[in-house]
Amino acid sequence: MESTGGPYLNMAAVTSPVGIARSLQMAFGCTTFSLVVHQGGFSAAYGTFCMFVWTFCFAITVFILACEFTRLHGCLSLSWGNFTAAFAMLATLMSVTAAVIYPLYFVQLDCYPIGCKVRDFRIAASVFAGLLFVAYAAEVFLTRAKPGQVTSYMATVSGLLKIVQAFVACIIFGALVNDSQYSKYAATQWCVAVYSFCFVVTVVVVAFSVTGKTALLWFPFERSVVVYTFGAVLLYISAAVIWPVFCFDSKYGSPWRPAACAKGRCPWDSQLVIAIFTYVNLLLYVVDLAYSQRIRFVSHL
Repeated sequence: MESTGGPYLNMAAVTSPVGIARSLQMAFGCTTFSLVVHQGGFSAAYGTFCMFVWTFCFAITVFILACEFTRLHGCLSLSWGNFTAAFAMLATLMSVTAAVIYPLYFVQLDCYPIGCKVRDFRIAASVFAGLLFVAYAAEVFLTRAKPGQVTSYMATVSGLLKIVQAFVACIIFGALVNDSQYSKYAATQWCVAVYSFCFVVTVVVVAFSVTGKTALLWFPFERSVVVYTFGAVLLYISAAVIWPVFCFDSKYGSPWRPAACAKGRCPWDSQLVIAIFTYVNLLLYVVDLAYSQRIRFVSHL
């Protein structure tokens, strides 16, 4: 717990560059979902996802800002630096996704059939959703590890990449459950096992870093993470080879999108999404492995 000496309220929590960025996040997030609820409206899974992103990020940002301002974060059993860095990266990814999805599915230039008032509210909500993403990206930029700086692991490139890897894996899982026909071959089931294993271990690494419990482990956490990252690269290489062969080779699947495949319900589309993001995550793990050779873990910041 932090010392009780000095002022109880931390004015730097709202006046520093990071504090200003968090204040803007709170303002933009509240404005965005208020515009949507008041007149913009939302529907279906896409709209529900966007509303969840904006309300979830707003709630956690308020919590972080309140804890920083009152200095109560010292009472929490968390590695505060790791927690805030991890959330900022996650919120950046979630907010940019919502900022793309909402206007794509709900914004139109003409007034018919929703009416000009609803259209204007949806456009305004989309603008503030974009500003919300910029505010979270600004926090990531401001809090990221600088060369030679002693900082929390989650603020390093390797730590931030862990969040991106888990996020990309969630996109892969979403495509897998969307009629991807992965159970058709044992080889594609192996790929699903690769995605699942790497996702679970990555989440465990983030969880141990955020809770600051790495020092309690009986094995060297830093070395284990590097070994795991190397193993994840090898596993993703196997998936990057196997998945396209068993989905797009004419012997097992189709190299071209079937003409009779319904839009939005086509297994080929899901398979293509999985293939693309498999290569994306492979690249992320390779970059992570390269950067992990240059950092040292600090779990208590």
